[in-house]
Amino acid sequence: MLRNYVTDQGIYSVDVSALVCCILIAYGLWSQHKPLMLTYNLFGNVAKVVRVRMMAWQYLFRGPSIIQHYFDKSNEEPFEIHAPDVRMVFVSSPKHIKELDSAPDTVLSLNGAAKHMLQPVYTMNGFNWFDRRGVEGIGFVRTLRTLLTNNLPFLVPSLGTLMQVRWKELMASSKVTNEIGSAQIYLYPAIMKLVVLLNARSLFGEDLIKNHRFMSSALRYVEETLLSAEVVKLLPSFLAPIVGGSLSRCLSSHKTFFDSLIPATEQRLRERNLKRQGHQVPERTIVYVIHDLCLHPEYIEPIRRELEASYEYFERTGQGLPLLDSFIKESTRLTPVESMSVRRRALQPFTLSDGTKVSVGEWACAPSAAINTHARYYPSPETFSGFRFVDPAILSDTHEYPTPPAMQTKPSKLTDVDHSFLMWGTGRMACPGRYYASAFMKVVIAQLLMNYDFELVKPSHARWISWRVAKIPRPRTKVVFTARD
Repeated sequence: MLRNYVTDQGIYSVDVSALVCCILIAYGLWSQHKPLMLTYNLFGNVAKVVRVRMMAWQYLFRGPSIIQHYFDKSNEEPFEIHAPDVRMVFVSSPKHIKELDSAPDTVLSLNGAAKHMLQPVYTMNGFNWFDRRGVEGIGFVRTLRTLLTNNLPFLVPSLGTLMQVRWKELMASSKVTNEIGSAQIYLYPAIMKLVVLLNARSLFGEDLIKNHRFMSSALRYVEETLLSAEVVKLLPSFLAPIVGGSLSRCLSSHKTFFDSLIPATEQRLRERNLKRQGHQVPERTIVYVIHDLCLHPEYIEPIRRELEASYEYFERTGQGLPLLDSFIKESTRLTPVESMSVRRRALQPFTLSDGTKVSVGEWACAPSAAINTHARYYPSPETFSGFRFVDPAILSDTHEYPTPPAMQTKPSKLTDVDHSFLMWGTGRMACPGRYYASAFMKVVIAQLLMNYDFELVKPSHARWISWRVAKIPRPRTKVVFTARD
């Protein structure tokens, strides 16, 4: 079979089949002992490479199930998974997770992993950051961990009021389905808009949220950033600057967003006022919690009774509501927004205590979703038990609460960081904004519970799609909301 090849020197006809045969025969004469070994090794290696690359592309669409499959086979030993753009080493034992946390950020970097994920030089208006966190991150962490947490009592009441007003507006503009004023709402897009609005209120105050152009760009900003980063990551490295640069010039939301932020930021610096800084809130978690309330309605009335008794205390302090806290945590345990946590990118070669190696540019991480359903950590791990994490003493104070199908041996809070619950990361790099995020979610969910009845329109239908490790709520999933008397 002839193939024509064009080179700088001209066109050559090569009998490819004959060439391959000559190579195989020559090797057979040379080795004499195992003349077919080359063929076996050659095609075996090619098949392995093809298999790995096919699995890498499948990972884009089946990431959570692939991670779960290898975790189930791993016996808590490290295992590797390839994505099209990176090799990842997953660790799940407490010992190995601690090794990742203890590694210097000059060796394993959280910032480096985030930089790889978001490709900021192409997706954030030319902004870039270092592979390791330095002094430029100290103010950010202090704001989230200290200033913002201390100011929760000032934020929570205003967020609750704004939430009530905007959801009433949404109900009024939605399709009414019956005479009592029920409305069908596409839940994920509605929660996305609400979270952007409320988070902007925490971040920037009243002035910017009245700027409709800014709010529209803020909503598109997150989606465009993630989409553009995915495109750049899947390109060959030599094409990334060309395509990434073109994409960045097309992202109008980014220019509007940054142009609006710069004057506001300068004003805040002049005022030396950091009290209203915020943290991105997991809107997908809110969506899944609402789904779970629809699927497990027996928890609604007990949580409502808690809200009637204790919501004012929560507004004053940003703390409390253990039943709602536990329900949110159980929802995130069984429907996590991502199947991976503790991301670290190797800036230098790294070796785990068992000899597993992570090369420069590769990731070390933890299969958080798989750990969430491990029988070692959770009794009846596949069973939804909304009050699983509540202190038994709270439940025993009254007979009004249903008996949980499963309970943990030790009560815990949504914001607790532990190797068996890695939603917030682990150790010294755990998310500093988790207290704000937790309070924010409670505000949104509590306001909906206190003011509306709701149910899924099609509860048996699929509720999410997968991309890499993310579970993304389906935007066409509808929930019927009815105002309570």
